[in-house]
Amino acid sequence: MQQCPKARQAIKYLVQDGRYDYIETGSLISIRQNTDGITIPSEEDRIEMFPMDYEEFCWAMGDTATVPLLRQLLDKKASLGADMNRQHMRSLRLYMLVGGMPQAVSEYLGTKNLRAVDSMKRKIIKLYIDDFRKIDKTGKIGRLFSSIPSMLSRGVSRFYPTSIVKGVKTEKMEEYLIALEESKTVNFAFHVTDPQVGLPLSEDRSRFKLYVGDTGLMVTLAFWDKSFTENILYDKLLADRLPANLGYVYENLVAQMLRSAGNELYYYTWPKDDRHNYEVDFLLSRGAKLCPLEVKSGSYSSHASLDAFCQKFPSRIGERYLIYTKELRKDDNTLLVPAYMAGLL
Repeated sequence: MQQCPKARQAIKYLVQDGRYDYIETGSLISIRQNTDGITIPSEEDRIEMFPMDYEEFCWAMGDTATVPLLRQLLDKKASLGADMNRQHMRSLRLYMLVGGMPQAVSEYLGTKNLRAVDSMKRKIIKLYIDDFRKIDKTGKIGRLFSSIPSMLSRGVSRFYPTSIVKGVKTEKMEEYLIALEESKTVNFAFHVTDPQVGLPLSEDRSRFKLYVGDTGLMVTLAFWDKSFTENILYDKLLADRLPANLGYVYENLVAQMLRSAGNELYYYTWPKDDRHNYEVDFLLSRGAKLCPLEVKSGSYSSHASLDAFCQKFPSRIGERYLIYTKELRKDDNTLLVPAYMAGLL
C-alpha cells in the first residue's frame, strides 16, 4: 500500500460496493510516511502480525503434533524426559537459527542449507536498513537496530541509545525510537517502577530493553562482521556446542515467543547491593497475580532474582517460572520450564 496511498483511501468505496473482501499489505515504515493528504478509511481493520512462531515453524516442518502435546504436558506439569527434551531443544535451536521470516523458512525447506538461509536473512536485514533510511537519511535508526545484539550481550539492565548514536537531541531520539517501535522489527520491554497487575500503570518508557523481532535475524546480526555466517558456526549452535555465552539469544527468543503469544513485555530491576542488581527478565499479568520469569541459556537452574522478587512482593505472585534448557520440573515454588514451552505460558 505504500506504493499507492490513494488505493488505500479508495478501499472505503470498494468495501461499500460489497462484492469483494480486501487484504492490504506493505512496509509499515513506508506506509507511515505515505499518509499525508489521504483519508484513512474507518472500514480498515488492522491486524498485528509477527514472524512465524514456534508452532507455525513446526507446521512448516510437517509437524502438527508437537505443540499440542507440549500444551498438555505443561497443563499437567509433566516432563518429557531427558531424551525427548534433547530432541525438542534441537528443534527449538533450529528455529532460533532459521527464524520465523517466511522467506528464510522457505529457503531452509528448499535447500536444508543454513548458509543459504543466512544469505536470505542478510537480504531481509538490508531491506530493513534501507527502509529506515526513508525516515532518517543519516542511518542512525539502522545503527540503533543493528546494535541490539551487542547491547544485549553486555547484560546491561537497559538499552542506551545515546551510546550508539551521539549528539542527538532528546526529541529526535524519541522520534527514532517510535519509528523502530512502529516498524515491528523490534520488541520493546519496558521497566516498571511498581510491579503489579496493571503493569502499564507504572511503566517507565525512558528505561527499556530492545529485542530483535525475529531471533533468526538476531543470530545473523550478531555475526554481521563475517561475509556470511559459516555453516560450522551454525552447526555448533545447532548442536549446542558454541562456547560463547548465548544467554542473550535465549532472552531474545523468549521475548519473541511471549510477544507473538499476545503479551506486552515488562521487566523489573532493583538493587542487590552497591554494585549489583536483581533482575526479573519478564513479568506476565495473569488474573489478579503477577507471574515473574527468569531466563537461563543452559541447564543452570538457580533463581536468586526470582526468589528475591517473590520475597519482596509475596502477595502479588502467582506462578513463578525459570526458562532453561532441561526438562520440565518443579523446584519448591518455581516451575522450571524448557524454552520450547515459553510461548505457552
